[in-house]
Amino acid sequence: QVQLVESGGGLVQAGGSLRLSCVGSGRLISIYAMGWFRQAPGKEREFVAAISRSGGVTNYANFAKGRFTISRDNAKNTVYLQMNSLKPEDTAVYYCAADLLVGIRPDYASWGQGTEVNVSS
Repeated sequence: QVQLVESGGGLVQAGGSLRLSCVGSGRLISIYAMGWFRQAPGKEREFVAAISRSGGVTNYANFAKGRFTISRDNAKNTVYLQMNSLKPEDTAVYYCAADLLVGIRPDYASWGQGTEVNVSS
């Protein structure tokens, strides 16, 4: 399995932007579909966005459409999540995940440790 490490989280004011990165090691991420999920305190982990192996197909949760963009650079073994127009309700720990099959359920095979995003009002 691939090991994943997220970075880029932090504290931002509402309306601001953050770009999360997820670097893979141990295996090339080019063989995996990649996803971003998030989990707010007291809530279940939820799907944010996913991208196919080549990057040609993306899928977003309704709340992410128009504000978030998932992308990947297989040469850098990295997947990104650009988040714009952030809202306080986007506050959560964001997780990167990898699996051979793309999906919106949090049943991916490999997970990072998460990076915390806090959006102040």
